[in-house]
Amino acid sequence: MNSHRPPPGGARLVYATGAGRLCPECGQPKGTCRCGARRAAAAARPQGPVRVARETQGRGGKGVSVVSGLALPEAELEALAKALKQRCGSGGRVLDGRIEIQGEHRDTIVAELARRGIDAKRAGG
Repeated sequence: MNSHRPPPGGARLVYATGAGRLCPECGQPKGTCRCGARRAAAAARPQGPVRVARETQGRGGKGVSVVSGLALPEAELEALAKALKQRCGSGGRVLDGRIEIQGEHRDTIVAELARRGIDAKRAGG
């Protein structure tokens, strides 16, 4: 079987004992994969303005402040989320390239991002 094509039925090998984690796109070990470099370059491009909005959907009426539009690598996004959570004194998480902070903290987050040199705008009402 060719390691560059997924097996029939769509099942993909994601770990091999000898190689460790495998790239889901090309099937090569993560250390030698070229797909990761392309994804990192695409993520480094600016994706538009940084918006700080409030969402309540699917949370039982409880609101969260959502920071979207940040074109940062995952590690830097996690570090920024940690700093914002500490600044707001609240919990939160990073999900799908967005930072979610529990509670209504839009003004605090916009001020903190501006202090860090990130141009952010408050979105929504």
